[in-house]
Amino acid sequence: MHDLRRQALESGKTVSRKARSKNTTPASSRPNSAPSSRAASRNRAVSRAGSDEEENGNLSDETSFSTNSIDELLNGDVSDPVTDAWRSDLADRIAELIDRKRSSVQGRERCLATYVRILTSQYAEEEIRGKEAELVVAFLKSIKAETSEKETILAMKALTMTVVTSPSDLIYEAVCGPLKRVISDSASVPSKAAAVHCLGTCTFFGGASDDEILDNMAYLLEIVASDGAFIEAQDEPEPVIAALEEWGSLSTLIDDLADESEEAAEYFVEQLSSSDPGVQVAAGENIALLYEKSYRPLTEDDSGIDLNEDDIISDPDEVPGVPKLVKKHTVYRRTDVLKDTLSELASHNNRRISKKELKSVRTNFADILDSVEYPTHGPRYQNAINHETGQRYGSRLSVRIHKEGVMKIDKWWKLHRLQALRRVLQSGFVTHYETNPVVFESLPIMITNDRKGGRD
Repeated sequence: MHDLRRQALESGKTVSRKARSKNTTPASSRPNSAPSSRAASRNRAVSRAGSDEEENGNLSDETSFSTNSIDELLNGDVSDPVTDAWRSDLADRIAELIDRKRSSVQGRERCLATYVRILTSQYAEEEIRGKEAELVVAFLKSIKAETSEKETILAMKALTMTVVTSPSDLIYEAVCGPLKRVISDSASVPSKAAAVHCLGTCTFFGGASDDEILDNMAYLLEIVASDGAFIEAQDEPEPVIAALEEWGSLSTLIDDLADESEEAAEYFVEQLSSSDPGVQVAAGENIALLYEKSYRPLTEDDSGIDLNEDDIISDPDEVPGVPKLVKKHTVYRRTDVLKDTLSELASHNNRRISKKELKSVRTNFADILDSVEYPTHGPRYQNAINHETGQRYGSRLSVRIHKEGVMKIDKWWKLHRLQALRRVLQSGFVTHYETNPVVFESLPIMITNDRKGGRD
């Protein structure tokens, strides 16, 4: 890993929001208006309202960091076919990537695409073991050169697949600086967005410390707060959506967000007024996560503590086994205003987007509003009573694991991690969940063999 250490020393770190005085923050980092709508980014709005009969999106796109419709993805677990000779093919591609001599842009693009395709559909930790350092150096050459947009994004996709397949505590140090330079300086908006996603994945799996995680969350928040102006992408929805999504994913690693919640919530609430549904949904899901993380179960140990009764909430559905919750910290001081905004979005009629997208936005915000009002309620919560069990259905968002398995996603932190994994793994999610311990440990949920779901 000597090369990784060398790369780390060559790269400078971006100073976080907390490391700077607020008085020296550039004026452009404060939003003056909501992001303008971009039709091309609308399909990046994370939807949970699609039909089971809808066709799956293109899950095998090696350059994609988008999850498209969450229902379509959850129901699709078939990877692109890979021949039995994938191991020898992968070995050849690794040798080609590391060598690079006399390689052309088109040749590197094809090589990177094959590498990503194989690592997506197969768990290849043994095959890349011991070669991670050389591979990361090769990917960084393509990322730094930005010879073509496609090669740059493929290299970042290859980097994310490598760190998810074979994590190293040294990868984050090596890649943080180069990725932030692409985010700040690239002329390509798709490259900026891909670099944001790559930075999030490498921070999550690449050995970043808690301080570095918080530093990058502050960095991502700068992008959101400035509507992209902080990275020279003013009013471009794609990198703002990426920053919102990766902020949500990284926040699941932090137990106590008391110091970060209020500032983050202010900017997320501002983004609810965006004309881009992808920005709105990503911001709303982060708000729901913040409210979920701002409460903890009330325990017997709290009996001797003088708690404010207004800070204690009970499950309104009185589901057996669901404890009372006590508020740990405030997320947003104008909760009534926030509820009104979410209620409007849950019933909003936007004629500029398709009926399918409109249904998705409404469903998403009905879920988010419910969780802000009752933090015990996760995504897709339903009050209806199951006549077989006599209990309420609760959160009914489930992931199909082939035909017989079901994974229940009943918390917002689970949904954020699931979406982060799907952005990287695309159609290979099920394969990696079953065979890759790194993936399973990041979302350790019980799999059941019926449609009732299970809890972790």
